[in-house]
Amino acid sequence: MPAAIEVRKVPIHSVADASELTKLIESGVMDAGRVIAIIGKTEGNGGVNDYTRIIADRAFREALVAAGAPADQVKEIPIVWSGGTDGVISPHATIFATTDAEPSDEPRLTVGFAMSEQLLPEDIGRTPMIEKVADAVRVAMSRAGIEDPADVHYVQTKTPLLTIHTIRDAKSRGKTVWTEETHQSMDLSNGCTALGIAVALGEIEMPRDEDVMHDRSLFSSVASCSSGVELDQAQVVVVGNATGVGGRYRIGHSVMKDALDQDGIWEAIRAAGLDLPERPRTSDLEGRLVNVFLKCEASADGQVRGRRNAMLDDSDVHWHRQIKSCVGGVTAAVTGDPAVFVSVSAAHQGPDGGGPVAAIVDLG
Repeated sequence: MPAAIEVRKVPIHSVADASELTKLIESGVMDAGRVIAIIGKTEGNGGVNDYTRIIADRAFREALVAAGAPADQVKEIPIVWSGGTDGVISPHATIFATTDAEPSDEPRLTVGFAMSEQLLPEDIGRTPMIEKVADAVRVAMSRAGIEDPADVHYVQTKTPLLTIHTIRDAKSRGKTVWTEETHQSMDLSNGCTALGIAVALGEIEMPRDEDVMHDRSLFSSVASCSSGVELDQAQVVVVGNATGVGGRYRIGHSVMKDALDQDGIWEAIRAAGLDLPERPRTSDLEGRLVNVFLKCEASADGQVRGRRNAMLDDSDVHWHRQIKSCVGGVTAAVTGDPAVFVSVSAAHQGPDGGGPVAAIVDLG
């Protein structure tokens, strides 16, 4: 049986700051050697060349080693950074660590981690990537002690995208790539990964190559996929609930149907176990919400609730940044806290124009 989980959200005060993680360890809330995953937002541009993710990654790993965690162990911890804190979104990290707790018959938070086989540049956007991601999700589920896919409420991944270097590598071996536009490959990698998650959890049947990025009726309601240049495998963190693990925390999920769907956020919080009134307010959370994790996407029809917007036609500010800022504001209005995990590029992650929402709550 996996160990119980302690989970805390901490602010990041500067690009290279991990001081709040150190405080958690020094105060005895967590043991450095028992940290198993970190998911956070950094303040870079969120694009292919977002170096803030690398800086934050180094800062948090160095803080764990300085606090006594073995360096080889720290090197293997999945740390997933989503770049870009547009609008009111505030840089922060959510830290997961194992802890000691009495077993419980009530479902409580559990976390599992796995790495896929190597993803070659020619795999990205195609069925070999879907298959490799699906296999890794199944391994992570097993490690989390989850047997029923319905108990999985959040799957956070980090996968490689295409760069000029990797495109050249594929061509040198006589292979083709799905796209030679590196920024587009971010959406592609995320979307193809989400399809792998959906296959592993039985949400969809195995899609065809031609379905990737084209059939938006195929999606996962629990996938949250990011991509970057710092790895060549799928890094998979499965978060769900299991009986027997014990602890104080539970997770639930829902979907936002569009960029303004506050009810989708509230429904995820309810699904995690908080008893809320029919029309809840931020004060009803009473400090029990640890964090929410969302993906968002500009609707392909260029509209929200029948009203036209110009995000997809804007040549000055990419729609990634505009929709992230919008959904970040909507989410912060619900939670009362701008330190929310809102990530863009949600192809095959929730319905078109919307996206998955996961919420972790402290049940005491």
